[in-house]
Amino acid sequence: MATYVLIHGAASDSWYWHRVVPALRARGHDVVAPDLPCDDDSAGLPEYAAAVVEAVGDRKSLILVAQSLAGFTAPLVCERLPVKLLVMLAAMVPLPGESLGDWWVNTGHAEARRAQDQRDGRRADAPFDVMATFFHDVPRKVVSAALQRGEREQSDTPFEKRPLRAWPAVPTRFLLCRHDRFFPAEFMRRVVKERLGITPDEMDGGHLPALAHPRALVARLEKYRLDLEPRKTRP
Repeated sequence: MATYVLIHGAASDSWYWHRVVPALRARGHDVVAPDLPCDDDSAGLPEYAAAVVEAVGDRKSLILVAQSLAGFTAPLVCERLPVKLLVMLAAMVPLPGESLGDWWVNTGHAEARRAQDQRDGRRADAPFDVMATFFHDVPRKVVSAALQRGEREQSDTPFEKRPLRAWPAVPTRFLLCRHDRFFPAEFMRRVVKERLGITPDEMDGGHLPALAHPRALVARLEKYRLDLEPRKTRP
């Protein structure tokens, strides 16, 4: 049995994982999905990491899954907990000493999004549309529930500091989404290769796979877990 620690992205909460948590528990795993203090202006990335550490407590066999902005939180958690595996899910990949606010320009994110919009036949200068950018492949019932809940406020505080000193010495996998309109696949392939030195794995879907494709996501996570286990050899 493993303990899956699921960290949500910006302006969100643990509800993001509500289609994934039951599937992991049904397989016999413990699951921790903390709510980060994203609407608290006094809380930065160290406080986000502290919220995760507190929620985990003394649990062991930790598999940390970081969605989107949580890519900045997860490495800080790895400094404080015995994480067996870090899975970056459509996540931002920081460099040591880089602020979350600087990441966008440093990676060329805006240019990558414009290029992807043009390839897909969307107006690059069109007003932001949450449905077109984030919910385009999420089932209607789930979209309706998300819109009824509303979006949490996202404080700017985490964007200002540079808390990461070095990438943690933890086995890391990156799973990108091929139809992600916010972090386009071509863009993420480059960023992951440049910053982590690995080739990302890929799955179908947009930026919110835990809402849109929970079964496929759980299957990927479980494969990563099994890959960690020692192979049995014949006598």
